[in-house]
Amino acid sequence: MAAGPDGLMIERAYDTQDGLFDLAWSEINENQIIGSSGDGSIKMWDATLADFPIQNWQEHQREVFSVEWNLITKDVFSSGSWDHTVKIWNPQAPRSLQTYTEHTHCVYSTSWSPYNPTVLMSGSGDQTVKIWDTKSPRSVQTIRAHNNEILSVDWNKYQDQMFVTGSVDRTVKVWDLRRPDREVICLAGHEFAVRNVKCSPHRPNIVASAAYDMSVRFWDTAAPLGQNMISLHDAHTEFVLGLDFNLYVEGQVATCAWDETVHVFVPPGLMGR
Repeated sequence: MAAGPDGLMIERAYDTQDGLFDLAWSEINENQIIGSSGDGSIKMWDATLADFPIQNWQEHQREVFSVEWNLITKDVFSSGSWDHTVKIWNPQAPRSLQTYTEHTHCVYSTSWSPYNPTVLMSGSGDQTVKIWDTKSPRSVQTIRAHNNEILSVDWNKYQDQMFVTGSVDRTVKVWDLRRPDREVICLAGHEFAVRNVKCSPHRPNIVASAAYDMSVRFWDTAAPLGQNMISLHDAHTEFVLGLDFNLYVEGQVATCAWDETVHVFVPPGLMGR
């Protein structure tokens, strides 16, 4: 996309053979983007080159639901698939570097630690979050986080042991790896499954969640219990699937939904907390 006199304009478009579930810009090359597909493939495009992928990996046996770049080791990314696996990739390698097979249900989300370059976590339909260290062939920790499928996970950007989860059980939970037997706080309010959770890149206590109830909610985890929801965005008219904070404009958020719209806004009540 590029900004024009009439707003956002399409700069380049790519056709694919199946639906795309996730996209992620490269952390090392500003022109490269990876996409995960319903046909089990992961493709990489370069915005400066032709209309065809510059790389195409076809290892997953089912839909690839998520892809994410490592924030520290910037030439590595992860993928999570409905084939129950988590895979680690380098864009220069023809095959995955590692495959983890311990989950017993779809892997919906993966997230790299912003503190440790070899640590990532995954959230699955088997109701668990698993912590992986790429130096180990097996998971280093397993947390039964919900009583239903876990659709999204994200690390806190300021507290290296803290992360959040979003589930089909309609709740958002905050966790501390040092006390994995029980969540730090359970944030209830969504009316349907929570599809996406994101921790603020600017404040350690702010969490956003997007759900199938067509809403986006903003939470202050440091507020008194029962007063945690600080803002509600309910302008979408269909399921809200995509959610992210702007790294460069504090408080600004972008969301996308099945209503074919993208909303960019600063939630009231978020600033100054």
